[in-house]
Amino acid sequence: MSEHSRSMSEGQTQGTGNPALRFHLVVPATIREAWVQASSFLAASGVDDAAHHAELLLRHELEMERAAYLVALPDALPEAVNGRFEEAISRRAAGEPTQYIIGWQHFYGLPFEVTPDVLIPRPETELLVEAVIAEAARLWPEEAPLEVADVGTGSGAIACTLAHLRSAWRVMAGDISPAALRVAERNAERLGVASRLSWLQGDLLAPFAGRGLDILVSNPPYIPAGDLAGLMREVRDYEPRTALDGGADGLDPYRRLVAMLPLLGAAPRLIGFEVGQGQAHAVAALLKSAGYGSKLVIVPDLAGIERHVIGVR
Repeated sequence: MSEHSRSMSEGQTQGTGNPALRFHLVVPATIREAWVQASSFLAASGVDDAAHHAELLLRHELEMERAAYLVALPDALPEAVNGRFEEAISRRAAGEPTQYIIGWQHFYGLPFEVTPDVLIPRPETELLVEAVIAEAARLWPEEAPLEVADVGTGSGAIACTLAHLRSAWRVMAGDISPAALRVAERNAERLGVASRLSWLQGDLLAPFAGRGLDILVSNPPYIPAGDLAGLMREVRDYEPRTALDGGADGLDPYRRLVAMLPLLGAAPRLIGFEVGQGQAHAVAALLKSAGYGSKLVIVPDLAGIERHVIGVR
């Protein structure tokens, strides 16, 4: 048995308390050899696309962009990096998402801080931003100073991206979690859009009561409660449950959002929702019943799943 094979049976991974393999590098190693060892370890631990995650974690510890990393592959791995890289790979092997380990996720080409207090932004949600921007362009001039609300903002990915793309828009972002709002505020400051954003703490539309809106956008929790146990461990064990649990059938947040629309000072003309698989037509029916039947658009994601519903009043 090799030194590397023996080391894979030792200890537990920090953070979960669950028995797991510990990763130990066979050193000395080049950067390429460290990546190969880590990729093999993650693959054996059940991590999909293990080579990609190993590279991301190694580049994070080396503080290298990809071009510099590729040039440095034949170089010796700095000794100071060994322990940190071993710990990062061990955490990923136990199921902790790479984004939480490195603390970042890109969304719409912008870097967002992510912590376990917020859902990790997904690429499919970028299509919601695109759909809202496209439909708004049909309803208003680009320079129109619209009032926009992002409900359940989490990391602030949707709110900050809309503010980044449309400088005339005034975006209000709400979340029930004060910790999530702190992450979102930091992202807004870092991206230079904080002056056009405001933050409201509370449940769904409650903090927006009395406010007139032009656009309402939301990516609410939509996983049926009974499906949570079957989610990938990265999601089930690490991402915030309040950002996932959509009630018995996953539609509770949409019902509540539609029911709370009368709280607003003026009903938004445009509503955009992200939805779970198989939920689009039910959510479209809710919007139609609330007066948004003038135009209903269902937008598929890149996998062909009906992922977003856009309604116009």
